[in-house]
Amino acid sequence: MNPLQAGADAPQFELKNQHGDVVSLANFPGKRVLVYFYPKAMTPGCTTQACSLRDSKAELAALNTVVLGISPDPVKRLAKFIERDNLNFDLLSDEDHAIADAFGVWGLKKFMGREYDGIHRLSFLISPEGKVEHLFNKFKTKDHHQVVLDYLAAH
Repeated sequence: MNPLQAGADAPQFELKNQHGDVVSLANFPGKRVLVYFYPKAMTPGCTTQACSLRDSKAELAALNTVVLGISPDPVKRLAKFIERDNLNFDLLSDEDHAIADAFGVWGLKKFMGREYDGIHRLSFLISPEGKVEHLFNKFKTKDHHQVVLDYLAAH
């Protein structure tokens, strides 16, 4: 795993959201976009992280930032996650993990003595110019939103 660093060009992507509509970075001209990668919809850590971002939407919007969550989940599972937790931002399906690969967040993971390939929980702030402005790689699911808000407030 070799995640993109600040200053790198953000990979342009087109992925289907929870409604099956195609979403791309180009849909957000003039905005900062928080692209956050998470392993699996509706799991405890991913739910905590998503709900905290949901509850921070107004603060993020005031800082000219929109949120896009990306996971290898199919569109149908994303729709259930959105509905179950009243999420107010798009979740994007990267079933073949091509975009996760492009951002450098797909790689070997270890959990309960098992090794497997999967998405590492990292977030990227993409500038309005399409560059990686910041890589968020030190946070817990419950404080991810605050780490992002603190960075945005300072920059």
